[in-house]
Amino acid sequence: MPVNFEDIKKAADAIKGAVVKTPLNKSETLSKITGAEIYIKFENMQFTASFKERGALNKLINLSETQKKNGVIAASAGNHAQGVAYHGSRLNIPTTIVMPVNTPFVKVRQTEEYGATVVLHGERFDDTAQHALKLAEQKGLTLVHPFDDEQVIAGQGTIGLEMMQAEPDLDIILVPVGGGGLISGVALAAKALNPKVKVIGVQSKRFPSLYRALHDQAYEPQGTTLAEGIAVKNIGVKTLEICRQMVDDILLVDEAAMEQAVCMLMTIEKTVPEGAGAAPLAAIQSYPEIFQGKKVGMILSGGNIDPRLLASLLMRGLVREGRITRLRIELLDVPGALAQIAKIIGDMGGNIIDVSHHRLFTELPAKETYSNVTLETRDKENLQQILEALQSAGFVVHMNRSSDL
Repeated sequence: MPVNFEDIKKAADAIKGAVVKTPLNKSETLSKITGAEIYIKFENMQFTASFKERGALNKLINLSETQKKNGVIAASAGNHAQGVAYHGSRLNIPTTIVMPVNTPFVKVRQTEEYGATVVLHGERFDDTAQHALKLAEQKGLTLVHPFDDEQVIAGQGTIGLEMMQAEPDLDIILVPVGGGGLISGVALAAKALNPKVKVIGVQSKRFPSLYRALHDQAYEPQGTTLAEGIAVKNIGVKTLEICRQMVDDILLVDEAAMEQAVCMLMTIEKTVPEGAGAAPLAAIQSYPEIFQGKKVGMILSGGNIDPRLLASLLMRGLVREGRITRLRIELLDVPGALAQIAKIIGDMGGNIIDVSHHRLFTELPAKETYSNVTLETRDKENLQQILEALQSAGFVVHMNRSSDL
């Protein structure tokens, strides 16, 4: 195989002190909810909030002096870019990052602040990657691949090393999978220390790169995914070779499960996960029969999520829990009707967030109207009490679906 356990131990020594040795903490609450004994590896606590630093740093350290002087280049719009830029700057290695032209400005600016030169090229990432290869040849730069590289794989494997040192008797390690660099390294390290441990990958149903490769399936575009950090079209060549021998299973999770997992980690663990980082918890929730009664280590791979997206996910989570709801209430178009509704909701402990009153654009009779009322409740039981109180007072109430919010 292209990487062995000795390579990972060397990487651990090389990067020691320059990356965070993140904690592996037991989650009492998630363990109680899932029926598994859950341990979380908090890689979102790295300086750039992602595990990608480990592999990037190990690659940079292993460059020749000439390569370091000439500089490196990487194609990335996310965590890999941050890791290469940050540690390249720290080691005084010139770094160039090629990003798609539609990369959010905040990511471009942050990468530049880490000391990298950013080149925007291509609307599709394939075009961006090809341009990075072209620049590498033209300028004599060393390409730092995000996953299909021996030193990168060894660097990521230090996570598995740390997990098994902290909890040697883990039954399962759950790993988010995109190009396969993380799971390859983790599987090599974990199984070297405990051959009985199962290493299971988790992928978005929309981007099952490793699952497709292992099952000889063709790529089919299926839209976007919340787990953009693992939204990779094809698995790496080197990583696939390792995965065929070392990975025990691949589980696919849908978007709703990952949304719920992000919210659970935020509200229960008080930690910020990106979609890819929440994928392992989504797998535990989606396939409970695999994990119940098992000691499970899950890698929270990163925490770089857009704040607007995170706000939306948290609000959608409140909708699913019945804590925020929009009601369509039919009422007579007379003075005091709306006040009566407000009083009933208030008396039952509900909090009105928004009201829109409609007279003209309605098919109701001329003396009737309706109001859309968005309200906050304690839980689904409290919501049901409010609905019953409104109906008892003679109001016709329709509860809008969460997708209408």
